[in-house]
Amino acid sequence: MKLLHIIMISLLLAGCIPSVEQITITATTAPTLTPTHTSNPIFGPTSSLNGTSVPAKTLVPDGDPVLVGAGDIAHCSSDGDEATANLLDNISGTVFTTGDNVYPDGATDQFMNCYEQSWGRHKARTYPSAGNHDYHTADGAGYFDYFGSVAGEPGKGYYSYELGAWHIIVLNSNIPVDAGSPQEQWLRTELAANPTTCTLAYWHHPRFSSGTVHGSRQAMQPLWQALYDFGTDVVLAGHEHNYERFAPQDPQGVADPVGGIRQFVIGSGGRSHYTFGPPIANSEVRNDDTNGVLKLTLHPTSYSWEFIPEAGQTFTDSGNAPCVTLE
Repeated sequence: MKLLHIIMISLLLAGCIPSVEQITITATTAPTLTPTHTSNPIFGPTSSLNGTSVPAKTLVPDGDPVLVGAGDIAHCSSDGDEATANLLDNISGTVFTTGDNVYPDGATDQFMNCYEQSWGRHKARTYPSAGNHDYHTADGAGYFDYFGSVAGEPGKGYYSYELGAWHIIVLNSNIPVDAGSPQEQWLRTELAANPTTCTLAYWHHPRFSSGTVHGSRQAMQPLWQALYDFGTDVVLAGHEHNYERFAPQDPQGVADPVGGIRQFVIGSGGRSHYTFGPPIANSEVRNDDTNGVLKLTLHPTSYSWEFIPEAGQTFTDSGNAPCVTLE
């Protein structure tokens, strides 16, 4: 027995048997693999950031995935972004932004002092897009610094990710979008390489809007054309500080209930309110006095939407539709 004891001590000193302390540390620091549904993001599928794959930060709620958000969001002199951030506190899912994340200039200190205090608490599950105010700082440097690699490659800012059965594309309307531009070519390549049943895209400047401050952005037509050619279902935009829903339409604004894209202008993130003029073709629902977020539930072959207003307001909008089926 004494001889066995001596042998065991010799093996331990030689490193052949791990010490009790080593085993305890390994067990303590091992990650838990138990799936949970909490308010913290979990890492799911990969996203494509111009050729770079990174973990996609997708909060998985019960049932089909949820995409929720708005644009035209934070200013230190406004509390509208706090009101909409409070809504996000109670909605599981992936958060999108349709640009103009922080005012007035998208500077790093404004992100840290204004956006961070409200929507920033949902940063870990946010996939943003850039607005013109984010580009008041040269090349959107504050925006790219704040969001990091999830915002796409600096200088480009367009990328894609998967959410359930859906392919999600984020574009940058602050850089060239004309036919033949690097972004338009990337978009067509991206769509061809990902032939999913359902596709959604978002950016800042709306192709169509009944708003009186900015209105429709004709320059976005080449990107809309590419999306239309590949059967994209939904487009989200901001820029006009209001909410507007359109019926499915083609790139020229002609109603197309079978193959058209449904656009939502969701610039109701909290900064301020812009008024409407007469409704343009295919505009179905408009609101210009309520901050709120758009919640999209992405089913395998269809989607449903709900506009959720800030506390104390009553305007809402909801519905559902099938995804486009190309012949």
